[in-house]
Amino acid sequence: MSFEACAAIVERGDTDRFRAAMAAPVEARKILFPLYAFNVEVTRAPWVTQEHMIAEMRLQWWRDALEEIRQGGPVRKHEVVDELAKILDKEACETLDALIAARRWDIYSDPFEDEAHLDDYIHATSSNLMQVAAQALGAADVKTIRYVGYASGLANLFRAIPALEQAGRKPLVDGRPIAIRTLAERGAECLKRARSTKHAVSKAASPALIAAFRAKPTLEQIIKDPNLVASVALEPSPAKDSLRFANVTMRGWWR
Repeated sequence: MSFEACAAIVERGDTDRFRAAMAAPVEARKILFPLYAFNVEVTRAPWVTQEHMIAEMRLQWWRDALEEIRQGGPVRKHEVVDELAKILDKEACETLDALIAARRWDIYSDPFEDEAHLDDYIHATSSNLMQVAAQALGAADVKTIRYVGYASGLANLFRAIPALEQAGRKPLVDGRPIAIRTLAERGAECLKRARSTKHAVSKAASPALIAAFRAKPTLEQIIKDPNLVASVALEPSPAKDSLRFANVTMRGWWR
């Protein structure tokens, strides 16, 4: 029942990726649900305790699990680890290990050192996951995938800013409206570049990009009004959200 447990974890912890996985072919779900469940577990690890050492230990547990999978020997018994062991190769384990390492930022209240640090965090926590998912599904150009992953991760970060600031985190290097607009424009440019090479992502790999369905409208909203990041106004209406999701799943993630 490990696969069903993975799907349940995603359904409870990441509704956007749950929708994306359910829109994918059945065979693709066998890849997406374990990866997305892993991401849920790692993402919430820094937030389930106020004790920094315990949060570090939780993240290290997942790093150790990936190392066991990478070495190809026996792995610890866990519903998500059981499924990951079926789909990950050594390179994928290393890519996901970098994702976990980046999540250490979530434990503490230190700001990002600079824009390069912020970009590295977004790529590690978003692009890495999308890259592993896409390459596990089929042939996919890494640069194209990472462009989409960055744009999606940036959009998700913008949407999370009110909650992050309330939790005492400093999610932006520069919070001025002009700097926020520039950052959003960079994300939109990444989507533009990805669209120009979209044919480098095979049909088999494309379900991994459905999870980016909110990236384009979110970034466009912020470019128009950077002050929206301080409010909940970035959350779309249910009707618009459903229409956007249907458009992406039927016509392609670059829409």
